[in-house]
Amino acid sequence: MKTSKERFEELFKNHVSDRQPCICPGGMMNSITKGVMDRANIYLPEAHSDAKMMADLAYEVVKSGCFENFGLPFCMTVEVENMGARVDMGDMAIEPRVKEYLFDTVDDYDRIPNFELKGRAGVLYDAIRILKDRDLDYPIIGNVSGPISVATSLVEPTVFYKELLKKRENAHKFMERVKEFLIDYTIAQIGAGVDIIAISDPSGTGEILGPSYFEEFALKYLNELLDKINERGIPTIVHICGRMQKVFNILRELRCDVLSFDAIVSIKEAKEALPNHLIMGNVSTYSLEFAGTEKISSLTRHSQKSGADIIAPACGLGMRSPIENIQEILKTVSEG
Repeated sequence: MKTSKERFEELFKNHVSDRQPCICPGGMMNSITKGVMDRANIYLPEAHSDAKMMADLAYEVVKSGCFENFGLPFCMTVEVENMGARVDMGDMAIEPRVKEYLFDTVDDYDRIPNFELKGRAGVLYDAIRILKDRDLDYPIIGNVSGPISVATSLVEPTVFYKELLKKRENAHKFMERVKEFLIDYTIAQIGAGVDIIAISDPSGTGEILGPSYFEEFALKYLNELLDKINERGIPTIVHICGRMQKVFNILRELRCDVLSFDAIVSIKEAKEALPNHLIMGNVSTYSLEFAGTEKISSLTRHSQKSGADIIAPACGLGMRSPIENIQEILKTVSEG
């Protein structure tokens, strides 16, 4: 019987394994629900800022039979907080969010600081180390917010999107600074011991940017970040939200191992359009929160039959999703 880590290694190497892994990467696709917190008796928001609590919560996800990986951190705000943005840490039902935008315009690109291993980035580093020392059978997935999503957490999104056109040169300088910061943040996680890096860029969707700007700003900076990860031999997952069919031809150039999509994207169509990538997804998170286990089993089998290489929720889990529903995905996958 393969361990989860062995299954992943075989899948990344050969694009086949004995069965699909069942994961929830963390970050935007956070796996920490109230049921997991109750079982561990560890709660958010406190665990966002305590390395042992963070590691123990990530461990509980595996221990409770929800998914076959450790995924952390549990939000998309570590990067921008490290840059100086003020963050509301949320509560047990609401994830951390930026309180106010740090910059008014992309013209402020030279004010983006260099990455420092401090604050919650340091907490994350220590939590990865704790998990690395504890268990070798499950992969640790470290999470990074994508370049466009970080940019739109630093500058108000409507302003940012307009300035891609009106201030193209400085928009590229802004994105260059963001990318360099993210490279250093990612390398720190790799140094701590992650096995896989997942990048979530919900604001970088082709649905918002359109094909031309998606290629010029999303693809370019994602690939430059991915190149630095690939140099270190670490497998990569990229999740982008929205209807992506119009940019499938551009996504073929994305230099990641796995592409993950929202529930509105057909796995079958993605497999046909993107034959060189592994495809991950995409069990509806709405159903995971509000449907019953029979529906979850049916949706899981649909993802399997559609050709998903990795089974996962389509997006971030609602924190009140019943733990029985989440367990049903892995149960269904394990039954074959």
